Amino acid sequence: MAVRLALPDADAQDAPQREHDLREVFNGLCWVVRTGAQWRMMPNDLPPWHTVYQQSRRWLKAKVFEAMVHGLRELLRVAGGRNAQPSAVVLDGRTLQSTPESGESGRKWRRMLHPRPNWRVKRWKMRSWSRRCESH
Repeated sequence: MAVRLALPDADAQDAPQREHDLREVFNGLCWVVRTGAQWRMMPNDLPPWHTVYQQSRRWLKAKVFEAMVHGLRELLRVAGGRNAQPSAVVLDGRTLQSTPESGESGRKWRRMLHPRPNWRVKRWKMRSWSRRCESH
């Protein structure tokens, strides 16, 4: 239901240049997210990969998905008998420590959790792989 609210119907009156239904484009995006496959590996029964990619970039830039989550959260809160907007917020010590004002420790953990790739090793692996492909 929230998807229908955020994604307008693809009428010819709205956008005569549109070749693919927005619902099909959204289904293509869901397929890429669900499978984790590359864009170019999309099946032929969905719109072309570049169409899905471009439209998903537009949706991300326009923050459509954030609006969908916000609307769904409000809908669930009202359905549960609560106010649409929360009246309180909970912050714990870890939330406060992760702010930029907390200093160097955040950068150190980020480097440990997300190290930069070693390009020399990666280049060596690609060269050895390409040599194996050429020899066969």
